[in-house]
Amino acid sequence: MSEINVTPLVDVMLVLLVIFIVAAPLMAGRLALQLPQAQATVSGLPATALRVAMDARGAVTLNDQPVTDLELRQQLQATGASRPDTEVLLLADATVPYGRVAAFIGMAQAAGLSRIGFVGQPAAEPR
Repeated sequence: MSEINVTPLVDVMLVLLVIFIVAAPLMAGRLALQLPQAQATVSGLPATALRVAMDARGAVTLNDQPVTDLELRQQLQATGASRPDTEVLLLADATVPYGRVAAFIGMAQAAGLSRIGFVGQPAAEPR
């Protein structure tokens, strides 16, 4: 008999195909995180930061200067074009609607600024 029996090869390939079909959605659903590296930190100049504050009345300040939404957008775009590694520190009042905060985050990311930090007050220690 000089023919090669391909049935076991086909069986193995079908099993591998089923495994990949089942495993593919699981690999796509995971979160892509960029975890910090803590082995050796390099001391250098601190990154520049923009401080954006939103109060309960809806007023917005940029680096302690009141600005309109248009001025804020223009400043974010100018900063994103010149220094895209700039960190944006967001100080939002607890009563500011989530939609307003989400709109600001979208505005900052559209300007090319992806480093956004949320600033909060430390909780009071229990007695």
